Amino acid sequence: MTEPESAMRGPELAIAAPDPAPAPAPAPDDSAARERFERFTERPSSRYGPRRAHARQAKKKRKRLWRAVLVLLAVVVVAAGGVYGWAETRLNRDVDLGAYGDRPPPGEGTNYLIVGSDSRDGLSEEAVKDLRAGGGGGRRTDSMMLLHTGANGTSMVSLPRDSWVTVPGRLDTTTGKTKRPEGDKLNAAFSYGGPELLVHTVEKNTGLRIDHYAEIGFAGFVNIVDAIGGVRMCLDRDIKDEKSGADLRKGCQSLNGKQALAFVRQRHQEREGDLGRSRNQQKFLSTLAHQAARPGTLFDPTEIGPAMEAGLDTLIVDKDMSLRDLGRMFRAVQGVAGGKGKQINVPVSGFGVPTPKGNVLKWDAKRSARLFDDLRHDRPVTETGKSRRARGR
Repeated sequence: MTEPESAMRGPELAIAAPDPAPAPAPAPDDSAARERFERFTERPSSRYGPRRAHARQAKKKRKRLWRAVLVLLAVVVVAAGGVYGWAETRLNRDVDLGAYGDRPPPGEGTNYLIVGSDSRDGLSEEAVKDLRAGGGGGRRTDSMMLLHTGANGTSMVSLPRDSWVTVPGRLDTTTGKTKRPEGDKLNAAFSYGGPELLVHTVEKNTGLRIDHYAEIGFAGFVNIVDAIGGVRMCLDRDIKDEKSGADLRKGCQSLNGKQALAFVRQRHQEREGDLGRSRNQQKFLSTLAHQAARPGTLFDPTEIGPAMEAGLDTLIVDKDMSLRDLGRMFRAVQGVAGGKGKQINVPVSGFGVPTPKGNVLKWDAKRSARLFDDLRHDRPVTETGKSRRARGR
């Protein structure tokens, strides 16, 4: 065959050429080699040719890894379910939001009333003295915050306890007589009728329907802060207050439970008294929620367990509050700390205003009405809450 003919027929020969002969099997007396050969030839091949040994080993490792991950997730889910069930049984659902009837219609979004009370439940006499929790009977509010969540974000509105409001008519339990609506401080409503009258008063003065209520006392507050290892705060000045026991230095520092309680209670070092205290309480609550939700706390049973137990021991909520609702509230407060929301005070037109019930704060009628109307219809809040520096008006 000539060279041109060979060149022309070369491709045909290449196509028609038979498959290469398979590699010969090892000799019968080489048992180890035969076993390796059989293991290799029995495994299916991929579309790209026979699998390599290192590829099979990698796949085995990946399978083991995924099995381990699935087992771990199952353990976490079971544990979380156990904690969830335990926590559900520990919630003290003691507040009837509709006890007084005549409530505003439901608005858009969700409204929470978060209250810090001076309840001394869970505190020994020695602890009461050490924390300067004071004496006196009854239960009073130390802080009140209205938390609104909705399609247009989250707003946390401080309601100063010295706010001058109209307390609705009620039955006076000391005399058995019905009292007519009267002007008084907001925290007086809590003293007169507990959470139910406080909620009723807030609803009547804001026009907002309160969907959920959460209250925590002194002991729970202190225990939560200590359980998560303290809360880091940055102060722009020294704070020393005899009544609350606050003795803090300017700068960034980690506050333990006792120091934190003194910080959120002090107001005599604040130029605007109760307004200044409300701002401190907002800032601290947001920071506390943010720090409690950090991964180092959430996924450490030695931290999150004691923190949950400490909080649930003195937490009082409404009858319809579920653990899921409580979680949503917590995440909303945490989001405000992360900049995903607004922290404002109810607009005030005058503070230190003398009345028969003592000096009070008066809300700015127009601005506060606009704020509450925006919240009721879940509109973007434009109110800043900055007060006009006016006393005695």
